Amino acid sequence: MMKIILLLFINFLINITSDNFYKKNDKISLLVFYETQGFVHEEAIREGKIMMSKIGNQKNYNIIFADNSDLFDGTYLDKVDVIIFLCTTLDVLDEKEEKAMKKFIRNGGGFIGIHSATDTEYEWEWYGKLVGAYFMNHPDIQKATIITEKESHFLTDHLKDSWSIKDEWYNFKDFNPDINVLLSLDETSYEGGENGEYHPISWYHEFDGGRSFYTGLGHVGETYNDPRFVKMINKAILYTSGLVTK
Repeated sequence: MMKIILLLFINFLINITSDNFYKKNDKISLLVFYETQGFVHEEAIREGKIMMSKIGNQKNYNIIFADNSDLFDGTYLDKVDVIIFLCTTLDVLDEKEEKAMKKFIRNGGGFIGIHSATDTEYEWEWYGKLVGAYFMNHPDIQKATIITEKESHFLTDHLKDSWSIKDEWYNFKDFNPDINVLLSLDETSYEGGENGEYHPISWYHEFDGGRSFYTGLGHVGETYNDPRFVKMINKAILYTSGLVTK
């Protein structure tokens, strides 16, 4: 019953007009963007939207959900603090929208990429540097051990030095050398890892005037109900919005 209520609330948020939604106040404003032109992570997107609705209610954030790129213009992005790419895939922005997003980041905007955000915009080199890497392939869903590389960092200081979770584990290519690795995969703990000893799965960095955070977790719906993941996303919002300078 509670999930039905949450889904109805999400539909309400999606259907309200942006002019009514955005307000001139001190709240953090988030644009949760989940357009797909390739594989559709239906369960992950559904659970991710529920998670973001809960976060928005608890923290009193302004949030708008968008399954298309119509809001990627100066009018709306000027009112947003952080753009979240929730399991986007392939080419989701046209040239005009790419320019608007680039301007948003250069003006100090924040970016959060979840899971297949690295399976997005392969032909746009700037985006590849923003998100930090591109998806290469993945093995079957399975449990793996994650190593917390930065135990004292604000984004991950709630996590144990190593911990396990079941998800779909991406192998990556074209890493941005400037990323700061937060979490790495222990490839000896599961089958199908191809990045070797350097296998980041979550990272952050400052880029072109803005701040970026990415996590490869998030294919499995249960991940969005895992307190460790939810807390990390909460912290990522604070980091990318600039409220936490660490």
